[in-house]
Amino acid sequence: MTEGGQSARSDIWGGAAWAGFGLLILAESLCMDRFEAMGAQLYTMPGFVPGLLGAVVVLFGLLLVARGWHRSRREPHGEEGAAPLFNARVGLTLALALVYAVLLIGRIPFWLATALFVAAFVALFTPPTRSTARRWVVALLAGVITSAVVSLVFQEVFLVRLP
Repeated sequence: MTEGGQSARSDIWGGAAWAGFGLLILAESLCMDRFEAMGAQLYTMPGFVPGLLGAVVVLFGLLLVARGWHRSRREPHGEEGAAPLFNARVGLTLALALVYAVLLIGRIPFWLATALFVAAFVALFTPPTRSTARRWVVALLAGVITSAVVSLVFQEVFLVRLP
């Protein structure tokens, strides 16, 4: 077991999963219509931003694999109590993301769904050493500010109508 309870094995497998997910995003973004016949430029094509994000996810996944591989060379092979690949925090993150994507988006205004998602995420993952009142104040501020910035950037900079 190493830094923060993470094992080299979980870094390798987790990094490989992230790299694979990033490749899937990148491949799907390349399949999107490019609107070249309409004179669209590279940076205005619908798959440009998802493709960039997919490439970044691939890069960070590969860096995580490299870190895990490097650490595995220094660790003894029979790691006891290695960190699981799936734990309660990962499950909670997936549950929050699914509630946001499946239940909130499209049913309530985007700005409200995003504010609720970010606030819930921050409140649930803030260290328990913080007081409950401070945790919720910080969570609500993070939700409102994030929602405002994301809405503003997408609507005013990227000219994307949000659901």
